Amino acid sequence: MIDASIAALCFWLLGWGLAYGVDKGGFIGGCADGIFTGCQFATADIYNGAGAGGSDGWEGWFFQWAFTGACATIVAGSVAERTKIGAYFIYSVVLTTLIYPVVVHWGWGSGWLSAWGAYPDENGVARPMFNQDGTSNGLIDFAGSGIVHMVGGMSGLMGAIVVGPRTGRFDPETGAAAKLHDGNKTLQSLGVFILWFGWYGFNCGSTLAISGGAAIVAGKVAMTTTIAASVSCITATLLAKIFDGVFDVSMGLNGILAGLVSITANCSVVNPWHAVIIGAAGAIVLYIGHYVLLWLQIDDPCDACIIHGFCGLWGVWATGIFCTDANVQYAGYPNVNDACKRGEQFGVQVVGSLTIVAWVIVTAGLLFTCINASIGMRVPEEVEEDGLDHSEHGLAEYGGGKDITIADNKVHPLEEVADDEDEE
Repeated sequence: MIDASIAALCFWLLGWGLAYGVDKGGFIGGCADGIFTGCQFATADIYNGAGAGGSDGWEGWFFQWAFTGACATIVAGSVAERTKIGAYFIYSVVLTTLIYPVVVHWGWGSGWLSAWGAYPDENGVARPMFNQDGTSNGLIDFAGSGIVHMVGGMSGLMGAIVVGPRTGRFDPETGAAAKLHDGNKTLQSLGVFILWFGWYGFNCGSTLAISGGAAIVAGKVAMTTTIAASVSCITATLLAKIFDGVFDVSMGLNGILAGLVSITANCSVVNPWHAVIIGAAGAIVLYIGHYVLLWLQIDDPCDACIIHGFCGLWGVWATGIFCTDANVQYAGYPNVNDACKRGEQFGVQVVGSLTIVAWVIVTAGLLFTCINASIGMRVPEEVEEDGLDHSEHGLAEYGGGKDITIADNKVHPLEEVADDEDEE
């Protein structure tokens, strides 16, 4: 709720202008007469009417705000159950104002990575990587495996490292991971299915149109998205059964998300059978990444940095591996070439993704370090033990069937339930 609200204000005040303003050296958006000269503040560049049959751009801001909020919320899963809410708010402001918009400008605006008019010269001619002409495409990230998910996931990784693991998560002597609690599988399932349903809005909606053949592309995107998510779910569940001995519900649910993230960059430029491979590989990245994090003693309660960060990285690379030049044209990308066939596209995807990772690790790492050194990232141990719902939000403590209390320590008037042993 607060993430979405912060994203709305920050992306309106400055983020949109930095993402979609006039290109400045391929790095950031600004105005024709400079970077911070006014036009990019509070979406001022949208205010001029487009005339009959045109678009002022309001819908573009709305759609991109949804991506901005989604990127910010990813970090919550990585730093859950021990992070000060105030520290998290500061991070959310900086990410939605600066860290994320810069990457958006690179890949979806007119920045140096963009497939949509990259880094234009003085005559407005685009210069996409690597050849800076029509024989290259620039970075293909159709709906944000790298630009959205990888930014949020790598930010979450840095947050989890700085804030440290939850109390009792790892044995101080052996380093072995302890299972703190399983959570509510029903609510987890509901959340994942809501995300899966909403993903069609992101992926199919990234055609940014419904006419002129865009609806056909959206239909294909819906198919590849569904296939990748389904295959990844099955693969993750089977991996858990083979290596852990159980059909792990949480691993299967995370497998759905891993498949969705993996297909998001390439959903429009690959064939359906490619989606099978991409989804299955995403599940493998998830499963291996889960145990690598435990081995490194990095505590990410939701595996958010694996699902969004590393599966996002895989999704960007998979675009270069499985894209076809015919599919790139079918998806409406502007340049006609054979960059996929020549292997150039894979190189662009690798360079672009690693640059995004470097930007996020440096900026988010510095941000979390500064927050930790100033107001602190972590709640006290007794507050963590008590539960952040109570300390940070003022909600009633959970008694597990015992007396239900509120913040002033008085008995709640609705107290009716006692333990069975008390009744006896």
